[in-house]
Amino acid sequence: MIAFEGPVLVTGTDTGVGKTVVTAALAAFLMRQGRSVEVVKLAQTGDDDDAAEVTRLSGAPARALAAYPDPLAPFSAARRSGLPLLALADVAETILDAKAEVVLLEGAGGLLVQLGQGGWTARDLAVELGCPAVVVARAGLGTLNHTALTLEALSRRGVDAAVVLGAWPYRPGLAEHENLKDLPGPRLGWIPDGAAALPPEVFRLSAAEWFDLEGRIDDPE
Repeated sequence: MIAFEGPVLVTGTDTGVGKTVVTAALAAFLMRQGRSVEVVKLAQTGDDDDAAEVTRLSGAPARALAAYPDPLAPFSAARRSGLPLLALADVAETILDAKAEVVLLEGAGGLLVQLGQGGWTARDLAVELGCPAVVVARAGLGTLNHTALTLEALSRRGVDAAVVLGAWPYRPGLAEHENLKDLPGPRLGWIPDGAAALPPEVFRLSAAEWFDLEGRIDDPE
């Protein structure tokens, strides 16, 4: 299982899979273990404020390194806005300067979305930092292929990874139940659908039920 020390990338198989809620839940879980945690959103696009949402839910300090107005991939959003693109070396230096024991790095979109100058991706940043990745996956139909592709892309660059189900439905169907048996990769945890609507104090207490950093978490049933 991956180690939660220093920087840890939180990426996803796609956009809208629950990266922000998983990041907040991990931050809450780690802080209840007594560890100091900082969250860095690599690039924010559109009207959402993922860093503020992470802080609201978990209480962890969070910030975005760049924000672009259009709800697009960061590289495209930066080009349209005329705002500066992030440089990989600058981002890595900023993260390595963080003082927290664990620095959770929330990506934007899927693993290979271009984030900054020269088209660098979240995978490139993980390689640069030598850090592991949490892959947030969907529970339903299509997730097996998307998760396998993401894990393979990380493995090919030597990045260790574990999987979290980003939103387990209240009434799972046949696909969800069967995917639990076949989903590739080490299983780190699962988040119930609608968790972001919980009061923050309940969210923070519940996070202990959603993860096991040793990979022994019970599957949701």
